[in-house]
Amino acid sequence: MSNIETKKFIAANLFTDFNNLLLAKKTNSAINYDFAIRQIDGLQRIRTKIPSFYSNENILFPPKLNLEQCSSESTALYKKSLCEGNLFIDITGGFGVDFYFMSRNFKHAIYVERNESLIEIVEQNFKALCCSNISIINSDANEFIESMPESDCIFVDPARRDSAGGKVVFLSHCEPDLTNIYSKLLAKTQLLIVKLSPMLDITAAIQSLNFVSEVHVVSVANECKEILLVLRPNFSGSINYFAINILKNNEIDKYSFTKTEEAYAEIEFTSQVLEYLYEPNSSVLKAGAFKSIAKDFDIYKLHNNTHLYTSDTFCANFPGRVFEVIKVWNTGKKDLSELKKKSGKANLSTRNYPLTTEQLKKKIGIADGGDTYLFGCTLNDESKILIECRKTISAI
Repeated sequence: MSNIETKKFIAANLFTDFNNLLLAKKTNSAINYDFAIRQIDGLQRIRTKIPSFYSNENILFPPKLNLEQCSSESTALYKKSLCEGNLFIDITGGFGVDFYFMSRNFKHAIYVERNESLIEIVEQNFKALCCSNISIINSDANEFIESMPESDCIFVDPARRDSAGGKVVFLSHCEPDLTNIYSKLLAKTQLLIVKLSPMLDITAAIQSLNFVSEVHVVSVANECKEILLVLRPNFSGSINYFAINILKNNEIDKYSFTKTEEAYAEIEFTSQVLEYLYEPNSSVLKAGAFKSIAKDFDIYKLHNNTHLYTSDTFCANFPGRVFEVIKVWNTGKKDLSELKKKSGKANLSTRNYPLTTEQLKKKIGIADGGDTYLFGCTLNDESKILIECRKTISAI
């Protein structure tokens, strides 16, 4: 696939715009341009996403779609923290990022993938990464499970695109269809970990499966990346929810709760914005901890549908962004005019507000940026306000 001239071309063009590479004339017959361009594209995509692969010059890259769907190193390391034992099996191997990191917690690991051309790439990569505890099997997941050995952990990352390439969000529309095979998988393991799209309806997914013991909503730098369902054979009881935010230094900001705690949490609402304003991480909101978060941190909620919170005391360990309130503005013309004069730009967003962020930005007439943050929201007395604040120490 590669020779000296091709390697030189890759090194020389590593930071060249990918579209320009596609349009450039291919004049040197000694260069394998198709291979080189795929390698450059792959390296550009994983430079910060999978640094362990990026730093290994012998890693080969698959087509773009496989790279788009693969996990980042930080989320793979988080999944690694959830499991360990003797035998690990990944029945939907893909590019192998999750498999590589998770397999390091096991004595032996089996990688299963139906795409033969992808297996050729992954086999070379596992050699480059010095993986000595793995077996590679070219098989469809549904066929493999019929003769699958018992293991300590099985991992499944169902394909989330239909035959036309469109994304799907229902569990039964994924491939393989976990609703049809999870019972067979649980008969072969004590721990089943399923990776799903952050677009998925968590409640609907749980209702279509039995024995879900944990739900992990995983964000990186406050961007929701994936949902992990953890199933254990014959599990019964309350499902534990974990809202995870992986920070830039790979530290983990974690908040946990149960739906029972959420349902019965007694909290206080307020129509008065106090000294500090709190915005939960995206993973907290996706997991549905709207009341639990207020109870656990002893803070007030601004409105049942406004997921912003306030207090007079600073909560240093709050799982989200914390702001110091500067001023609360009404939404009349006089206040909006004065606000525009005071600051020509701000980081504006809306929460439970009749206008979208773009509509409100246009109405006020301010640009994006600066150190000022503005939240358009509704208070408990249904009044509409703008909260001017600045960010303090936070977890993001």
